[in-house]
Amino acid sequence: MITERASAKINLFLHVGDKRADGFHPVQSLAVFTDLGDELAMETASGLSLTIDGPFAKGLDGESDNLVLRAANSLLGKRALDSQGAKLTLTKNLPVASGIGGGSADAAAALRGLRQLWSVAKDDVTLRDIAAGLGSDIPACLLSRPCFMEGRGEILRIVESMPRVPMLLVNPGVPVPTREVFAALKDRSGVDMALPRGRFSDTADLLRFLETTRNDLEEPARRIQPVIGEVLRALCDLPGALFARMSGSGATCFGIFADDDCCVRAAALLKNAHPGWWIAPTFVPETGIVHDQPGQEIGPTPEGL
Repeated sequence: MITERASAKINLFLHVGDKRADGFHPVQSLAVFTDLGDELAMETASGLSLTIDGPFAKGLDGESDNLVLRAANSLLGKRALDSQGAKLTLTKNLPVASGIGGGSADAAAALRGLRQLWSVAKDDVTLRDIAAGLGSDIPACLLSRPCFMEGRGEILRIVESMPRVPMLLVNPGVPVPTREVFAALKDRSGVDMALPRGRFSDTADLLRFLETTRNDLEEPARRIQPVIGEVLRALCDLPGALFARMSGSGATCFGIFADDDCCVRAAALLKNAHPGWWIAPTFVPETGIVHDQPGQEIGPTPEGL
């Protein structure tokens, strides 16, 4: 059996450009991945099946076109899975459709794990192409390490160093359809920002950069679901809170804290005040200087879009 972690993807900032001719919105974002996530277990079987359990399994009830199954079929070129199958068990720990890449991370975990389980001869470039065909967030989730995202999300640049970041995730349990958020988007930052090399030496260094950015989707999401503003205010008021923002298209928000103890205590305070919210203390693992070339770009070049 092979088990893969499908880590929550947090957009520390998200700038959006004008809608492209193909219907996609170009973006610039810094994505990081937390220690918290779903888990996908895979073992060989005669056919392909998916069982979903965990605290948020009901959110996927009746979903006939699950991204995990689509990823499995795409990995084998959509051929019949009579000779190569798998029994997959997804433990859904993350809220569904909540702006933290849960479904995309699950699909990426399936691609990583099934390539190993089936010994599929797909190189990394081919695997990234498959991921991009499944969804804009999936290439970053396939990488599952801090990276800058551009294009529609498939152009990635590895962040060379990232400090360990204590983080509190909060979701008030309200739906915020991504399509509606983009439809309500009025003020766009554009995608012309000169991105840094991505060597964040400590949390203060990271926060100085984040203060120059924003999440363009936060304002329209707050208009659709005003409780998001309540979540952000609550995060900012917690002891030890250094920064708060909404991730992706919402409704999950994150707070960055001074240390792990502050984060855990803040979670307890917030759970007591808002027992109906999903509140999860976690952290972004430290990432050192990688062996890839500095600022290595992954994915198609802008000219290839």
